[in-house]
Amino acid sequence: MKMGDQIVSGNGLEASDNNGRILLLACGALAHEILTLIKTNAWSHMDLTCLPANLHLYPDRIPAAVEKSVLKNRAQYAEIFVVYADCGTGGLLLKKCKELGVKMVEGPHCYSFFETNDTFAKLAEDECTAFYLTDFLVRQFDAFVWKPMGLDRHPQLLEMYFGNYEKLVYQAQTNQPDLDEKAAKIAIRMGLNYERRFTGYGDLETTLHQVAR
Repeated sequence: MKMGDQIVSGNGLEASDNNGRILLLACGALAHEILTLIKTNAWSHMDLTCLPANLHLYPDRIPAAVEKSVLKNRAQYAEIFVVYADCGTGGLLLKKCKELGVKMVEGPHCYSFFETNDTFAKLAEDECTAFYLTDFLVRQFDAFVWKPMGLDRHPQLLEMYFGNYEKLVYQAQTNQPDLDEKAAKIAIRMGLNYERRFTGYGDLETTLHQVAR
């Protein structure tokens, strides 16, 4: 799948003029999980298009990117659903979605809706010193965390960025020993205690079931 360009259809074909269909407009970091859910549940009436995952480095750009994609695709779809949580936009994405007349996933970020928003809210006060990784971020840790923060060039910044953190929580969407091993090594590199927590797809799966009806 080419992020932000090609639309992948639930039947495996490139979508075109699919009146009555649902388009999921998602963060690229969720592409693998969403495609798995579409395939597992045989949601052949749902298509997926993704914006680049690195927009999370510039959350102020997310609302405009979502608007551009909605306006580009809305004539071809009965419904467009935005598979982003707030993701650091400070409520601006929700405001933009309301202006556009589209709905979006509830929650402050994907760590919350993978855990389920209710559970994450209960844990938040006790886990204010936790650093979270998902399957995607374990796979792409260097590209999306280590290098953008300059830690590959300036390792002395590690204490400045993460000195107040105590543990790394790997929210596992799937049971893959290689990812567990990689996440544990990341925790060692960051000097943090390690906890693996299997979340599955959490509220993402529940929400997409509701959208698919």
